[in-house]
Amino acid sequence: MAQSISAARAKAQLSALLGAVFFRGERYLIERRGRPVAALVSVDEFERLERASTAGEDFQRFLPRLVAWADIADQDIDAFVSDIYAARDADTGRPVDLGA
Repeated sequence: MAQSISAARAKAQLSALLGAVFFRGERYLIERRGRPVAALVSVDEFERLERASTAGEDFQRFLPRLVAWADIADQDIDAFVSDIYAARDADTGRPVDLGA
């Protein structure tokens, strides 16, 4: 859970806060006049949020394609999925030498 901190305090203690984020994985919610305006998180957390954001955008672009499937009968979709699984089962993949 993120700790709330005022913008003035964050500015005054930025170096210590950066250390707490980097070494201990702490998170800070920076507030101005009691309202959240920014967050201080680790680079790993930021990258995870970026990936999640991108995935959400990808879903929004994919949504019209999902709606298009609404006109296809359930049995046709089931047959399509069965064909995919059958093709997967038939594919043995590449040979792997485990050096036994």
